[in-house]
Amino acid sequence: MNATVILVTLLGIVILLGAIAWYFYHLRQLEKSARQMVQSEENKGIPPELLKKVKQIEINTRNIVNEVFSGEYHSVFKGRGMEFAEVREYQPGDDIRLIDWNVTARMGHPYVKLFQEERELTVMLLVDVSSSGAFGTEQQLKREVAAELSAVLAFSAIKNNDKVGLIIFSDRIEKFIPPRKGKSHVLRVIREILFYRPRDATTNINEALQFLSRVIKRKSTVFLISDFLAEDFKKSLQIANKKHDIIAVSIVDPREVALPNAGMIELEDAETGESIVVDTTSGQLRDEFHLNAMKQREELKSLFQSIGVDHINIFTNQSYVEPINKFFRMRAKRLAV
Repeated sequence: MNATVILVTLLGIVILLGAIAWYFYHLRQLEKSARQMVQSEENKGIPPELLKKVKQIEINTRNIVNEVFSGEYHSVFKGRGMEFAEVREYQPGDDIRLIDWNVTARMGHPYVKLFQEERELTVMLLVDVSSSGAFGTEQQLKREVAAELSAVLAFSAIKNNDKVGLIIFSDRIEKFIPPRKGKSHVLRVIREILFYRPRDATTNINEALQFLSRVIKRKSTVFLISDFLAEDFKKSLQIANKKHDIIAVSIVDPREVALPNAGMIELEDAETGESIVVDTTSGQLRDEFHLNAMKQREELKSLFQSIGVDHINIFTNQSYVEPINKFFRMRAKRLAV
């Protein structure tokens, strides 16, 4: 009798465990199906060649993040969010600048403040998708370079367990993706930058910065990626930079700095549609064009310096790895001072 009871009990346990296993298996299948449906819906209407390009960007930038920028991102931005943790008694070798004088006065001997990094950082990508981004005379369009660079920054962020958000803008806010974590989220960000078709052609950096200040309340690291063919955004940049850590990234095509000797060519402003025919065989014209372009670039550089905004120049005919590395080294050196 006891053997029968034990056998029945064991059989019941086996059936129960099987039912539990079946439940969780089908739950995982449902979750998998739901994810596939969401991804399918997100990819709906996106050309296969674009999805292929997104995948290629993922592979290329992931390798860059792992092989080139490994550890760089964290070392550069780890000091961006430090919060007070506790105090402890002063020990020989402690930085005297960390002495908590109030506690020291109460206790009668030195105490120092201890800080810890905030657990996560929010990285916001502000990407200009105005019509001038569809220009490119070398290997890539400016928009494509912006997408790759955004991918590098986004993958670096999620590798560090940070959140990534996206604001796409022209002369209006075209799309806002709130900060989140995860690879699928980053791939969506890349798809949006590449695939998004803006409703307007011109640029309004003021609108983008003001929207950033309204929707992102927590101090964040903000990469403002644009060709900066806009005017009068200094005040908005000053205000936003007081709340956030803003890094300006200029995407430049070499033909925006120097004209080739190519005879009679038509130049068209992608944002306004205005066009003009010029004779590029004229050395004087090419020199004037170059001097005017360099003057505008120097004015932009001075603007960023006056506000205290870091600035990175990226050319469409050159790798962006070295400029980003240079920026990381400069930041790390500054933090070490």
